[in-house]
Amino acid sequence: MSKEVNMKVSVPPAKISKSDSGALKMLLLISFMGFFAWAYQTTLPTPPKKLGSPDGLPITSPRVKLHDGRHLSYIEYGVPKDVATSKIIYVHCFGCSKYHNPFAISGSLAVIEELGVYMVSLDRPGYGESDPDPKRTALVEELGVYIVSFDRPGYGESDPDPKRTVKSLALDIEELTDQLNLRPKFYVAGFSMGGQVIWLCLKYIPHRLARAALISPAVNYWWRNLPTKLTKEAYSQVLPHDK
Repeated sequence: MSKEVNMKVSVPPAKISKSDSGALKMLLLISFMGFFAWAYQTTLPTPPKKLGSPDGLPITSPRVKLHDGRHLSYIEYGVPKDVATSKIIYVHCFGCSKYHNPFAISGSLAVIEELGVYMVSLDRPGYGESDPDPKRTALVEELGVYIVSFDRPGYGESDPDPKRTVKSLALDIEELTDQLNLRPKFYVAGFSMGGQVIWLCLKYIPHRLARAALISPAVNYWWRNLPTKLTKEAYSQVLPHDK
């Protein structure tokens, strides 16, 4: 009589040491971090090409080099500055450039009472949307107005300012006028959000200003530092749906 013997062999489960577990967690963490870093990089826009470089956009207007190496692009209107009776720095609005200003759009003369002078800003004859017009050139010469319109930092052909402060743009304007030899004083005019820059000029470089004008500025009518009479008068002219 045979006797069957059943033998069961039990294998103990493999044990993962604490060091192996820690290494696995670290590997997973590094993998997730690498994936998210890759995903973030794919969402970034391609770096801009440098102006004037072989594969970048050409520089189409003159620029001045500031003390920190940045460049400001500008265009000049009117009579030569050496014979001008009024020298005006124009500051464009938000999202615009040196080529965009209300005078060029309207194509007509504007009387700037705050400046006390006639001010003409237009697409020069043969530039932009303007046809060559010798009569307009003669009118600008008759008024004796010289206007500089510049691209604010980061706009158009002007370099951005990574170290921008509250007063930096006012100091940029002062340096621009120094390099253009617009001494001792000049006029400033700002349109819409460009009016903010005019306030900065009034605060930080008042000794360089002949007069200042804000054209259709963005205004906080409840700012307590504004004259009450002026605030009420301006607010009464605002359209009902804008109040």
